[in-house]
Amino acid sequence: MSPHHDGNDESIPDNHIFVLFGATGDLARRKVLPGLFHLAEAGLLPAKYRIIGSAPTRFAVTTEEFRRSTREAIEKFGTTKPTDATWSSFEATLSFASANSDGSGELIDAISHAEQEIGADTRRLYHLAIPPNAVIEIVRMLGSSGLNHNARVICEKPFGTDLSSARSLNAVISANFDESQIFRIDHFLGKESVDNILAFRFANELFEPIWNRRHVSYIQIDVPETLSIEGRADFFEHTGTFRDMVVTHLFQVLGFVAMDQPSSLTAGPLRDEVCRFFASIKTIDPDFVVRGQYDGYRDEPGVDPNSQTETFIALRVEVANDRWEGVPFYLRTGKCMAESRQIVTIGLHEPNAHLFPVTNDAQHRRGNMIVIDFADPGSIHTNFLAKLPGPSMFLGPAEMTFDYKDSFCAANNLEAYEHLIRECMLGNQTLFTRSDGIERLWEIATPLLDHPKPIEIYSKGSWGPKSSASVVAPHKWYLPHG
Repeated sequence: MSPHHDGNDESIPDNHIFVLFGATGDLARRKVLPGLFHLAEAGLLPAKYRIIGSAPTRFAVTTEEFRRSTREAIEKFGTTKPTDATWSSFEATLSFASANSDGSGELIDAISHAEQEIGADTRRLYHLAIPPNAVIEIVRMLGSSGLNHNARVICEKPFGTDLSSARSLNAVISANFDESQIFRIDHFLGKESVDNILAFRFANELFEPIWNRRHVSYIQIDVPETLSIEGRADFFEHTGTFRDMVVTHLFQVLGFVAMDQPSSLTAGPLRDEVCRFFASIKTIDPDFVVRGQYDGYRDEPGVDPNSQTETFIALRVEVANDRWEGVPFYLRTGKCMAESRQIVTIGLHEPNAHLFPVTNDAQHRRGNMIVIDFADPGSIHTNFLAKLPGPSMFLGPAEMTFDYKDSFCAANNLEAYEHLIRECMLGNQTLFTRSDGIERLWEIATPLLDHPKPIEIYSKGSWGPKSSASVVAPHKWYLPHG
C-alpha cells in the first residue's frame, strides 16, 4: 500500500514514451518488461504509450527480435502471462532503437516518430537498466541531445561506491536533469510490506507513542539470503555486500522505520524526514562491524583467489537525536546463509516491575517484540507474554498476527518494480531516494570503507561468522527463530 496507490486507485499517467536502456539485459528481462506488461493488463499504463528498447549499436537487435524476446521474458518471469488476445496490443507498442554515448544511433529519430504518433505533449521516461560505468555517458548524451526535455530518468543502484563517486555521479545527473526529474529506484521501497510500515506507525495510535527510546530497547533489520553471487563476479568483486545491500536497501528501510512523522506522505515532507534521520546517524564504527565471506566464494569464476570482498556483513548503527539516542540499530545481510528472510524486529524494554517469576524457558524472551516480515507478501507479528494455563503465575509467549495474504485481495498487488515504474510515470517521488540522503549514507560509511575489518570465512548454509553475535550483544539476533 503506497501513500498514493491501492487497489482502487484510478490515477492514469500522462501519455508516455518509455525508453529502456539495457533492454536485452537481465534486469529488463526479469523485472522491467514483465512489469510493464502487467501494468498494461491492469489498465494502469497511460492511454497512449510506446516502449522503445535501446542498447549500443554493437548490441542492437531488430524490432521483431525485441518483440519476440520480450514475449519470451514475460512468459518466463511475468506474473501475468501473454495470450494471443492480450499480447497483440502490447506488442504493437514495442520497438527497438540503437543509441550510443556520442549521440549516434536510431534513438533520437525513434523518439521523434513516437511523439508524432502520440502527440507533442508526451512525456519521456528513461530507465537506465545498464551497468554503472555506462550511466554517466548515457546521461550526458540525453542532455546534449536535448532528450532531457519533458522527461524523467530512472537510475538503478549502486548510486556510487563511496562519497566521492556518489558526488561525481550526482553532479553529472543534476547537470542534465533537475532533481524533480530524477528517480533513484530501490525496489525494497516499492514493496507493499515496506510501505505498510508507514501505515503501521502513523495510522495507529496504538504503536506510534511507543516508537522511541523510552520504550524501544533495540531495532534489527535482517536480510539473509540463501543464494550465492550467481555468476556476478564482475559486479560483486568490486562492490561487496555492504555497498550492494546496506547503503541501498537496508538503510532505506531503516529510514522508514526510524524517521520522525512527516507533515504529510507526499514526496517533499516524507523525504525531508528520511534525510533528516540519515543526518542524525553517527559515523559507523568499524569496531562494531563483522565482515564475512562464504567458504567457496574465492572459487567462483572471476573472483580473485585472495579476495577480501565481503559476502556477509553485520553492523551496529547509533543515532544522535531525541527519539533514538542510546538505542542500537543492528543490520545484517549475507549470501549463502541458512534462510532467505527480510525481517525488522523492534525489541521493547522489559517491564521494570518484577511481578512475575522468571523461568529457565528461553522462549519467554519472545515477548515485548514487534516483528515485521517484509518479504512478499508480508506480515506483522506482535509478540507478548501471557499467563500459561494452570494454578501458578507462569508466562508463555503469545502472538498477534497480521498477514497480507489472508487480509487483502492479492489481485490488487503490484510487484515492487511495477509499483515504482508507475509512480515515476505519475511523477511521485515519495518512494525514491534523494541525492543528499545518498551522499550522507556514504559519508557515515567512510571509516568502514577506508579501514575494513578482516574477512572471516563462514560455512554455506550457516548464519554467518559466529563473531557476528558480538555485534548484537547483549541482545540476540531474532533469526534463527528459537
